[in-house]
Amino acid sequence: MKKAYRIKRTNEIEAVLKSGSSVRNRAVRLYWKANPENTHFRFAIGVSKKLGNAVTRNKLKRRVRMIVSTQDVRRPDDFFIVLNQGAQHLAFSELKDALESALRKSKLI
Repeated sequence: MKKAYRIKRTNEIEAVLKSGSSVRNRAVRLYWKANPENTHFRFAIGVSKKLGNAVTRNKLKRRVRMIVSTQDVRRPDDFFIVLNQGAQHLAFSELKDALESALRKSKLI
């Protein structure tokens, strides 16, 4: 996934959290906000230190990046994915189902 698709600045993530909409399931919380300035979607991933050590958190982030890269996101929105404690024990396919479910509820895919 190209870095142009990632949100890096804290103030942009905070704007998504403050004025965006949200969806939640057992493994994922998804916040999104329309951004008409973009020609494509952008996203950020948040993983709490409560989920495990750095190796575990990085593994979860790599998995989420892979799942998002295979999705056909239609709208040029910014979205922020926060992984809940239920995410650390899920297999890749279960995490993919949970994330796809949240993306479908938000009508991003």
